[in-house]
Amino acid sequence: MTATIPTEIQAGLAGGQVIPYLGPGVLDLDGGSAVPSAPETLVELITAKVTVPHKIRRNLTAAGQYIENFKHRKTLVGLLKEAFAAAPAPNGLHRYLAGQPLPLIVDAWYDASMAAALAGRSDFGQVQGVSRAEHFGEWVHYFHADGSPAAEADAANWNLLLYKPLGGIAPAANFILSDSDYVEVLTEIDIQTPIPEPVKQIRSGRHFLFLGCRFRTQLERTYARQIMKRSSDLHWAVLPDEPTRNEERFLAEQRIRRIDLPLEDFVRRLAGAAAARQAA
Repeated sequence: MTATIPTEIQAGLAGGQVIPYLGPGVLDLDGGSAVPSAPETLVELITAKVTVPHKIRRNLTAAGQYIENFKHRKTLVGLLKEAFAAAPAPNGLHRYLAGQPLPLIVDAWYDASMAAALAGRSDFGQVQGVSRAEHFGEWVHYFHADGSPAAEADAANWNLLLYKPLGGIAPAANFILSDSDYVEVLTEIDIQTPIPEPVKQIRSGRHFLFLGCRFRTQLERTYARQIMKRSSDLHWAVLPDEPTRNEERFLAEQRIRRIDLPLEDFVRRLAGAAAARQAA
């Protein structure tokens, strides 16, 4: 555990060797967000509009499955589109990352803020996880910077790949959220089938930096573990709150070093160090 920013992170971001992995907590920077910034917030929002059994009202994936089963998948997607309908507002972290020479950014939430921060660039594309309930036999969809559909082969021409493993509101409202969505993915994820080939290639030998993430649930840990598989043996996570026992085990198992700093402080120091290097 450290309360400072390792020089390897600063150099790695500047050299494209560190891959940012963004969780929903990054949306709370710069005064908060107009869209849900945590699973707990999102499930409260959707269960306020559709009645679900009391015992699953706080469980996002189970509540999503109930709505899908009894109100139709279109109802669930409609609720999620409404929840993330506000115009994306990139914060300082999004803008900082957009200015770095990064080959890959993992964005594990449904908002479009990171893509909006990249909007001035034409040299990037997205790959998003898709629900097999809506796209039978498919795991992911690719998109050009302008949101138009792309093919996997197009990724070879992009300098940056934005990977949205859970899908996203834009450009096509893809959401992996219900229990059945996750069952499909988890059945195959250990053999890496749902992980896009370009992601597998880029991650090799690189480090991951987890920002705005927690690892309290099995789903959070499984996605992180499988996305970072066959990368390097050193990673970092900004975790200012005391980790749970499961989180501690996960950090040790995956050789993730904890940085004990509030995310706001970490981003401010990181941006300050980058500005100092440019001025030198």
